[in-house]
Amino acid sequence: MSLPSLNQPFVIGTSPTALGPVPRISCQMTRSDLWGTVKARWGVGRMSYTVDPGLYAIGTPDSESPVLATSNYKMTFDVLRQSLQDISAWILVVDTQGINVWCAAGKGTFGTDELVRRIETARLSEIVWHRRIILPQLAAPGVAAHEVRRRSGFRVLYGPIRAEDIRQYLAQGCQAGPEMRRKTFGLKERIVLIPVELVGACKTALLALPLFFLLGGLAGQGSFLKEGSATALFAAIALGAAILAGAVLTPILLPWLPGRAFSLKGVVPGLVAAGLVAFIRLSWWGPMPAMLEIVGWGLLTVAAATYAAMNFTGASTYTSLSGVKKEMRVAVPLQIVAALTGVILWAGSVMLA
Repeated sequence: MSLPSLNQPFVIGTSPTALGPVPRISCQMTRSDLWGTVKARWGVGRMSYTVDPGLYAIGTPDSESPVLATSNYKMTFDVLRQSLQDISAWILVVDTQGINVWCAAGKGTFGTDELVRRIETARLSEIVWHRRIILPQLAAPGVAAHEVRRRSGFRVLYGPIRAEDIRQYLAQGCQAGPEMRRKTFGLKERIVLIPVELVGACKTALLALPLFFLLGGLAGQGSFLKEGSATALFAAIALGAAILAGAVLTPILLPWLPGRAFSLKGVVPGLVAAGLVAFIRLSWWGPMPAMLEIVGWGLLTVAAATYAAMNFTGASTYTSLSGVKKEMRVAVPLQIVAALTGVILWAGSVMLA
């Protein structure tokens, strides 16, 4: 039996099994756990925020205790263990390469092969007498339940969507009511996903600023350094407004924005951001610009805002994989054309000034 490390901070001892001791974990979150969650929300060390795959015990489980499977993304693991206060159970952690259950199921890392492999390496059939394993409902796209049963002998039960409903689900004899099967995506659920999208968008924007510095220096009438710096600074303002529109306003206002495609939903916040950029340029930023320059910055801002909004689609329950692919085939070329047109109009207006 392959065991997870006992040196992980949430491991508080061992629990006996027919094959020897396995790590026993706490259901209490420490300040270190909470700080790790905050960092992961902001994308800091996100892909290394993992736990060891394998079998864990919580409470004092025995051969009749339920087995719950989850991913090795620590935030997912933490949410599950918190929900099991005063419950004795086995937790089988599969190796999803640090990806949450839903995304891992879509990518195939929370799949039939990996689940069967973990059941076999944990020698689960020698630890529990029953042949049932409870999976999160959102794991269903990646797991063929009939194949798991054929290859491992374990019957897959799909638990509730939310870990907070696990207690009630178990109390009802592993029966999930309609509310447990419904995936919500309310304001709070959308807001907690904003930071990581915001950080990703800002990283992309930072890569673009040297280009604006170079173009501004070459196209401007003054010194290279002065013109380049001024252009890069204003580009930072424009891109910042676009990112706030696409990565913050769009998720917050998601249900009320027109359209289904996220790129389309980002148009209205993008136009608001473009208006703000135009106001700043006309009111506070140097000599009166040509209309071509205002139009150019507007196109750049809307293109960036809709792109940032489209990136949020991976965190949403609003779209399907086929829908996302279809949207990208249409939206990305339009965004590229709009951005290039904006750059050309801006550069042309500066050179003609």
